[in-house]
Amino acid sequence: MNDPIVEEVRRVRDAHAARFNYDLDAIFQDIKEREKKSGLQFIQGVARQPVPNQALQPTGAAISASPDSTSPEAAPAAER
Repeated sequence: MNDPIVEEVRRVRDAHAARFNYDLDAIFQDIKEREKKSGLQFIQGVARQPVPNQALQPTGAAISASPDSTSPEAAPAAER
């Protein structure tokens, strides 16, 4: 599928990179200089720190499943 907008963005990006002989450091410096000259305020993002997994907490009463339990819930289906 040909998207004319995507093709145009790729052409502009390639032309910009070619001006700097595809040197990523030079491309980055040019972008930063353009940001400064634009007069716009750019926000520096901070990477989110991963949240450690929380231990699962019981949400209700647990059914006892010990082998010596006499409750019907704990007995195997064959014994009921």
